[in-house]
Amino acid sequence: MAIDKGHAVRIITLLLIVLGLLGFLTSCAQTNRIPTDTQEAILRATTRCDHEALVKHYEAAAKEMQAKVKEHKKMLESYGTVTFNYGKDGLALQSHCENLINLYEQAVKANKDMANSHRTMAAEIK
Repeated sequence: MAIDKGHAVRIITLLLIVLGLLGFLTSCAQTNRIPTDTQEAILRATTRCDHEALVKHYEAAAKEMQAKVKEHKKMLESYGTVTFNYGKDGLALQSHCENLINLYEQAVKANKDMANSHRTMAAEIK
């Protein structure tokens, strides 16, 4: 069975394109994992995929902190309606919740800022 050269060149070209695309897609697959040591991940972040993985990490942390803000706001609301049941402790619990809400909101902002910084770094890498 004879194969003409034009047909063989098209098949080889198509195979090279497919292999190239697979190589491109798998290049980010392994590096998107954040090691348990975030500091190490930051120090080793050199590729676009590394920075995108850090973006995901910081966005997840911001989302988690935002959930804590919501949870403590509900607690604060509860302590506000039943303060008479807790006496002086009720005021301390309210104050404690307010402080935690403030700290978690700062953590949300810091994590979003870090995600944006790494998003910018990833965009700059071609």
